[in-house]
Amino acid sequence: MSSRLLLGIDEGTTAVKAALFDERLRALASARRAVPLEHPAPGRVEQDPELVLAAVIAAVEEVLAAVPPGSEIVAAGLDHQGESVLAWDAETLTPLTNVIVWQDKRCEVLLADVDPRAQEISGLPLDPYFSAGKLAWLLAHDEAVRAAAQVGTLRLGTVDSYVCARLGAGAATDLSTASRTLLLALGGRDWDEELLSIFGLRREWLPRLAPSFGDLGELRHERWPVALPLRARVVDQQAALAGSGAVRPGQLKATYGTGVFVLGRTAGPARVPGVSPTVAWAEPAGEGAIGEVAHALDGGVFAAGALLDWMARDLGLAADAGALAAGAAQAQDSGGVQVLPAIAGLGAPWWEPQARGVIAGLTGATRAPQLARAALEAIAWRVAEIVEAMAAAGPVESVRIDGGLTNDATLRVLQAGALGVPVLAGPADTTVLGSALLAGVGAGMFAGVEEAVALLPEPLPVDGARPDAEREREFDRWRTFARAAAGLSRG
Repeated sequence: MSSRLLLGIDEGTTAVKAALFDERLRALASARRAVPLEHPAPGRVEQDPELVLAAVIAAVEEVLAAVPPGSEIVAAGLDHQGESVLAWDAETLTPLTNVIVWQDKRCEVLLADVDPRAQEISGLPLDPYFSAGKLAWLLAHDEAVRAAAQVGTLRLGTVDSYVCARLGAGAATDLSTASRTLLLALGGRDWDEELLSIFGLRREWLPRLAPSFGDLGELRHERWPVALPLRARVVDQQAALAGSGAVRPGQLKATYGTGVFVLGRTAGPARVPGVSPTVAWAEPAGEGAIGEVAHALDGGVFAAGALLDWMARDLGLAADAGALAAGAAQAQDSGGVQVLPAIAGLGAPWWEPQARGVIAGLTGATRAPQLARAALEAIAWRVAEIVEAMAAAGPVESVRIDGGLTNDATLRVLQAGALGVPVLAGPADTTVLGSALLAGVGAGMFAGVEEAVALLPEPLPVDGARPDAEREREFDRWRTFARAAAGLSRG
């Protein structure tokens, strides 16, 4: 008897992962391909789109080789790195630019002159993190982009729309992605004409908007033995939200990777100070139309794994980020060292892109384990700031944590100590799992997201909670330091 399989493809910031799952969402095989980041100038972060595409092709090729005889892939899901963008030629599909990664700050000056109504309409802060400023910057500063616009062959979009265009499914994206661009009105279902005008962009340059799951076409490549039915396409953090099982209001998930991103469902579009409204996913309504929309709140720590990578690699404190984090277990405390993890600016709830990283409290007795512990503490307190902001929308029942950094026991304990709510640890990689899960919903394998998440294993409680008074005292100490350090880093 043949088996019906699901394929998840996670196009992340530093790597592409592909994984195969059975009908009960049990992992069968996986593959990973790293994708390098480039830093051509301070504040600029780029990727070669051809390397991104090659990583997708190779990771999927490896996983397809592991499909058991007689089995069939009935659905594939693609998640992607959200706000990152690029330009390409609509006729040749040749990239005109590198991928401008979500961490990139080059459009900060441009955003200072943007009509503030953009924030009111979209519900998002005017921050370089979001896509529209990057797209407007490309149009203003890149000659190839302007030339393509003049002859009518310009296409602008997020990485998923480019990958889908190159692999045969057409240049389309979903509503969750649109909700992170500054080009979708809060509660909207299509590109907003006023926002497009504010940023000097045209609808015809952008990908078509589609549901997050359903019949989204096929992905094909000559190195793959079969075409893949594309049945989900969503932002990576939304995929992780589904894969974590945190699909009811009051349940938050925090994914620890290059950054840390906290998401939680809301009953409808919500404006909450410090955090951003986003679309969790949009259901299909037939003929490619968008049906019921699930909403959420989002907040990001822009440097977590990136901070540890920098401290390990560029400061030479450890062989790699994992070794640095493991070294923190050798220190009982940080020895008075405190870190502001703002090497890519400060995201929620601060929204200060000009902030820079700070390491304070150094003495002659400071050693690498204290620095490592201080970095983990900083990540934990930044997450606590976001969870505190999200609590304004309603009570927080729990925070489910996932991502590669959560393999580190010290970080798990520190995070539990920084949050005044239960912390639950799920599988390290919920993102690619969520991509496959949503694909299963899109293919009709599951009746809905809630039915699919019922198959997931229960997350495990994390020990480390502190008494409320102690936690609040340490949280106040963090806030005092962060305010002072952010002011200092701005000069």
